Amino acid sequence: MAYPYQIQSLEEYKTAYQKSVEDPEGFWAGVASDFQWRKGWDKVLEWNFKEPKVEWFINGKLNITENCIDRHLQELGDKPAIIWEPNNPEDRVRVVTYNRLHKRVCQVAQMLRNNGVKKGDRVCIYMGMVPELVYAVLGCARIGAIHSVVFGGFSAQSIADRLEDAKAEFIITADGAFRGEKVIPLKNVIDDALIGNKTVKKVIVYTRTRIPVSMFKGRDIWWEDEMEYAETQVEKEGVVSFPAEEMDAEDPLFILYTSGSTGKPKGVVHTCGGYMVWTAYTFVNTFQYKRGEVFFCTADIGWITGHSYIVYGPLAAGATEVMFEGIPTWPDAGRFWDIVDKHKVNILYTAPTAIRSLMGFGLKPLEGKDLSSLKVLGTVGEPINEEAWNWYDEHIGKKKCPIVDTWWQTETGGILITNLAGVTPAKPSWATLPMPGVQPVLVDENGKEIEGSPASGNLCIKAPWPSILRTTYGDHERCRQTYFSAYENLYFTGDGALRDEEGNYRITGRVDDVLNVSGHRIGTAEVENAINMHSDVVESAVVGYPHDIKGQGIYAYVICSHIRGSEEETRKNILQTVSRIIGPIAKPDKIQFVPGLPKTRSGKIMRRILRKIAEGESNFGDTTTLLDPGVVEEIAKGKL
Repeated sequence: MAYPYQIQSLEEYKTAYQKSVEDPEGFWAGVASDFQWRKGWDKVLEWNFKEPKVEWFINGKLNITENCIDRHLQELGDKPAIIWEPNNPEDRVRVVTYNRLHKRVCQVAQMLRNNGVKKGDRVCIYMGMVPELVYAVLGCARIGAIHSVVFGGFSAQSIADRLEDAKAEFIITADGAFRGEKVIPLKNVIDDALIGNKTVKKVIVYTRTRIPVSMFKGRDIWWEDEMEYAETQVEKEGVVSFPAEEMDAEDPLFILYTSGSTGKPKGVVHTCGGYMVWTAYTFVNTFQYKRGEVFFCTADIGWITGHSYIVYGPLAAGATEVMFEGIPTWPDAGRFWDIVDKHKVNILYTAPTAIRSLMGFGLKPLEGKDLSSLKVLGTVGEPINEEAWNWYDEHIGKKKCPIVDTWWQTETGGILITNLAGVTPAKPSWATLPMPGVQPVLVDENGKEIEGSPASGNLCIKAPWPSILRTTYGDHERCRQTYFSAYENLYFTGDGALRDEEGNYRITGRVDDVLNVSGHRIGTAEVENAINMHSDVVESAVVGYPHDIKGQGIYAYVICSHIRGSEEETRKNILQTVSRIIGPIAKPDKIQFVPGLPKTRSGKIMRRILRKIAEGESNFGDTTTLLDPGVVEEIAKGKL
């Protein structure tokens, strides 16, 4: 079944795009009318990028969980909402139907109510990838509490900072989480984070790993006990009900922290109405989702990708999705392909980092895995290099699956630039065209719009889409300065981009990741793409450093599968490859072979740290958010 707002041809895309620009209010009123509102809106949109102040569906009333669950129950009640694949492939798969999801979310809402959580309170959620995490997120949304999910790998200090910033009074966590062979002691980390904390009143603890935990009287309570009591309250004679709180379209739904250029993380705020409309609209259109298909997003709910394309977007569309607790390389590097085969996955959405990592294991992990159920592939998190795109296309999609290369940010709430699977043309390593409602512009350093194509410049957006961030929690001025002050009346993405003759966009990386070598602008992503084409290179990261003659030199950090002959010989081969692909101007001045790269847990390379190493600095700022903080010291030791 198609959705009323589903675009099904290139012509339909062009028509929808034109209408969204010429009459945004009429266009989005049409899309939003497919959702369930308690009360219609008085006006679709009011905005200015000066303050900034953006409001969508003004005075509209709704509850997002009624749209993600209740409205599907009659038709889809017994259909799977979530197929949960545990970390250990020997453990039981859990299938959560929409009826079961409804019951559990009502129980969590009641449990929160019982413990004094009210509309507008902030609840910090720190759990592994278990269905209870989804219940917790939606339980908060059902009573109008603002959830702030913190990824299950963050340190106690990072959590303490976030608790302090959000003034959170409640925490939902677990004893621990499984990740491959590791057990992450979540409750112990929370205990450390709460030393000296004055605001947290209750910590609800779900049992997953059965590792010993300390439970403090009056503060810590067990999820299972609380849920059992709540069940007796929400279920009467087989009927489950918990009335959802009426929310304004502009009421905050969640806070999600994202690292800033300064050490202090920013709490990005998304609201109920526009975010719901945008995540469902982009989910259905990007992946060309059809009812009954199985969607597998490999992200963690601790990141925006998991919020938008595991929780809200798919569930608002009544989809069936796979949620995976573990990691792609355990118990072996064929785990993703096992999951695709086992659950007959139709749409796979993952990160280029994961693809490149799995490429490194060769084709053996793919042997005997039936991937014929796949119809659409997607990438998220960073621009995908051509080699990884081709590998994904050939070995995973068997050249039959369109690949959607999606560009967006925590701050945008959902996908902004992408091809629509099989509907608009793909172009390897290009994000291609904007979604209806998104008006990208390229500007030069002075904020002057660069007309015509081909062109390159700083990527800005000149009008709001429904899920644009509204503020940074507790500090609106920081929001204004970070996103709206660089260029007048524009949202500045912080990214550079190229535009080709057809109007396709290619993201060249953060603007501070664009090098100016002898007056030539070179995107680090472009140089990395070229280095990664070398047969012995697994991954690379490129930064600029001060150069006496060229202004900026190019410093490359390279992971090799093996060094042929000497390091010097391998360096020359890599330089030859870059020279061949881009030209001699893009050849790195220095190539340092490294064991790994400093990455956040979402797979983003922290080039800020690499830049400091290249410049000879020794103060690297906060490294606690990295997947492996130890790698920084190893790289610094080997600096050229």
